[in-house]
Amino acid sequence: MAADKKVETTGVLGWIDQRFPLTSTYKAHLSEYYAPKNFNFWYFFGSLALLVLVIQIVTGIFLVMHYKPDAAKAFQSVEYIMRDVPWGWLVRYMHSTGASMFFVVVYLHMMRGLLYGSYRKPRELIWIFGVAIFLCLMAEAFFGYLLPWGQMSYWGAQVIVNLFSAIPVIGPDLAIWIRGDYVVSDATLNRFFSFHVIAIPLVLLGLVAAHLVALHEVGSNNPDGVEIKEKKDANGKPLDGIPFHPYYTVHDILGVGVFLMVFSAIVFFAPEMGGYFLEYNNFIPADPLKTPAHIAPVWYFTPFYSILRAITFPFLGLDAKFWGVVAMGGAVVILFFLPWLDKSPVKSIRYRPAMHKWIYAVFVINFIVLGYLGVKPPSDVGQIVSQIGTLYYFLFFLAMPWWSKLGTFKPVPDRVVFQPH
Repeated sequence: MAADKKVETTGVLGWIDQRFPLTSTYKAHLSEYYAPKNFNFWYFFGSLALLVLVIQIVTGIFLVMHYKPDAAKAFQSVEYIMRDVPWGWLVRYMHSTGASMFFVVVYLHMMRGLLYGSYRKPRELIWIFGVAIFLCLMAEAFFGYLLPWGQMSYWGAQVIVNLFSAIPVIGPDLAIWIRGDYVVSDATLNRFFSFHVIAIPLVLLGLVAAHLVALHEVGSNNPDGVEIKEKKDANGKPLDGIPFHPYYTVHDILGVGVFLMVFSAIVFFAPEMGGYFLEYNNFIPADPLKTPAHIAPVWYFTPFYSILRAITFPFLGLDAKFWGVVAMGGAVVILFFLPWLDKSPVKSIRYRPAMHKWIYAVFVINFIVLGYLGVKPPSDVGQIVSQIGTLYYFLFFLAMPWWSKLGTFKPVPDRVVFQPH
């Protein structure tokens, strides 16, 4: 061991190690970070989220070089990027597609955490950081949505900011403060640009770093929900663990390869994705005097938008719009409390009763239906379905302390069960 250490601390690497913990960091987080040997495809999405974050930052830097955060020039600057800047169309489509793909992989990453109980002790803080990242992503996407200064950008921002006016007493003044004006204007565009390019990314990077540090402190969960640190060999290495590098770096390269093929196919062949990734109204310059027939947010916000629209009745002297905003915010905030709502004696869905699997399946379908309804114009049938969906969404969490204990649970093995995929 001493000889190995001497080799590692000589030459250029040794010079760096004396001044910066390069080798020890590499060992702690890659070559000597032991992860469970039974990861499956659900574990691709964490690293894919990191990849998309890098794509968004790099493409965003190049877009900022040519974008003008000015109400009179913003739309034209985007058109200039698309038509005249060499490869500008590719960078813009990579950024717009990346925004949607970010939410795809994050939703799947959160779904994996839900299925395998990755929020349970001792990983509560990892989950809290993760939900905070999700909130930051929503803010980042919202602030960036206004920047193209198209019709849907303008009116979507107008509608969302106006929701703040529903807050009693401070609401109207708060909405004006956020906009910087009485309507969405040049002042709003500059504020949103600053938040999208500087403020939110800094917070997001800090939360991602905290998320990873917390993860590597307690170790990764696995599909069996078995703590691999409890079973170690004579050298202190987990019996059911393997070094993250090279095993899972190669494992993740497979996921990255498949993801990039899908990502490239969308960028080159269907960047608008039928109007879901880039709405057709956003190819029309913003016109404060002409309201689009139907205003709806981008698809990744629509489940929560459906919850907002589902509340149609006043309560306690406050109007329906206020309670809609409360319900929409509560739908995200309740995720923070998931580690304490789940009272199941086992972590993983593998060892839970069949009833639990049906509850989770209905929850996923319900979330997709709410998302679909949020894209569509309001209707009587859609309103009823969204109200039922909203009720189920909240009951899933609020009744979890009760239903998560019901049924006959399968015995959890002492060691992880390896199932190659």
